[in-house]
Amino acid sequence: MTGTGPPRPRRWLADLAWLPGQGVRRDVLIEADGDRFTSVTPDVSSTPPTPPASPATSVPEPLHGLTLPGFANAHSHAFHRALRSTTQAGRGTFWTWRERMYDVAARLDPDSYGRLARATFAEMALAGMSCVGEFHYLHHQPGGRPYDDPNAMGRALVQAAAEAGLRMTLLDTCYLAGGLAEDGPLPLAGPQLRFGDGDAARWAARVTDLGCDAHGMLAPHAQVGAAIHSVRAVPRGQMHPVVAWTRQFGAPLHAHMSEQRAENEACRAVYGMSPTRLLYAEDVLGPRTTVVHATHVDDGDTELLGGCQTFACLCPTTERDLGDGLAPAQALAAAGCPLTLGSDSHAVVDMLEEARGVEYAERLARRARGHFTAETLLCAATTAGHTSLGWPDAGEIAAGCWADLVTVSLDSVRTAGAADGLALEAAVFAATAADVKNVVISGRDVVRDGVHLLVPDVPAELSRSIRAVAG
Repeated sequence: MTGTGPPRPRRWLADLAWLPGQGVRRDVLIEADGDRFTSVTPDVSSTPPTPPASPATSVPEPLHGLTLPGFANAHSHAFHRALRSTTQAGRGTFWTWRERMYDVAARLDPDSYGRLARATFAEMALAGMSCVGEFHYLHHQPGGRPYDDPNAMGRALVQAAAEAGLRMTLLDTCYLAGGLAEDGPLPLAGPQLRFGDGDAARWAARVTDLGCDAHGMLAPHAQVGAAIHSVRAVPRGQMHPVVAWTRQFGAPLHAHMSEQRAENEACRAVYGMSPTRLLYAEDVLGPRTTVVHATHVDDGDTELLGGCQTFACLCPTTERDLGDGLAPAQALAAAGCPLTLGSDSHAVVDMLEEARGVEYAERLARRARGHFTAETLLCAATTAGHTSLGWPDAGEIAAGCWADLVTVSLDSVRTAGAADGLALEAAVFAATAADVKNVVISGRDVVRDGVHLLVPDVPAELSRSIRAVAG
């Protein structure tokens, strides 16, 4: 991973830090060696000092505010960042939004995609995200012809994450059909031709050619996972090779599911069952699987998802922006689905906004308050999100975990006045990405005092890369 130098022994002293099983603690000494935490000691002002590991680490670096683990963005389409504001003009539907998305997809090549992704991932780092799950289906040239390197687009994303300082899981996506009509899957057409590999066996061969090791690692900062785009885009008979590939490498498997009622209706018309039941029948669901959105699921679907311990990734800002509906978050969690969060189309890149969006959606649906605590929502943004992306040893400030830290200001106009005992509530229900001041990822400083250290001018890079592809 590109950074400000090789990871080195580090010590930080956090005014307040959220620790696993302990809540928010004061005066927390956090130590790391390289990319991992080595020790975490709360209340150091009341404990005898211990000798520093070396003179180079004798003075802990202060972290003022509330320090949290790095956030995991469990669902991203980097190129959708070019749609922000343009798709908010006028009215339209999910389907008209999709046509605008296809317009952008048609213009990208590995160079322009890499620049746009680097700027988008840098925006995520500024918002406290240390890891991203990139749901990647833009594989080939216009018309569907492979690049000389059939994985050129995926490699551009992996490099972009490195240059922005993030870890990533490249969720290489199988996308074979252009939709689902009453008489069966439709052929790919237009910009969709770029997405397809012909069949799932050729998809698996291309993904294997990315060159991951036996554990799915592509680089120290990146691993590969798989995705079934949706029941609309992958015919039933093509799902098993994707599942088999994930089992070979122990890789995570993600899928869009039940985002729109029209998807459910088409699935029932063709297959005689809901998308949830179809994925279950094809052995897609399980504890390494994440279904994204799960907006329109019935009680039976929810019970099935929970029984399989399948993750449910909610993307509240995108779901609100597209008018998808309100996912039954409380019911999914109660059934046994760990909840995760994603910024999806990047209408907003702000994990704190996604977290409170889950609670606020439940309040609107039930006309009552208090369904998820701030701590529960932060678990979705940290530990659960990382685990769903194949990084189970990230998302906690604890010895042995990845050394990721996010410090949120508690003295901004949004958070000022909160008592220490309400710091989590101030962060989740009042703070925004603008309140993220310092970000450490894998032991390296990536954001300091609100400035990205690897991408000097993130707004300028966003503007240039978006203008180049927006048309």
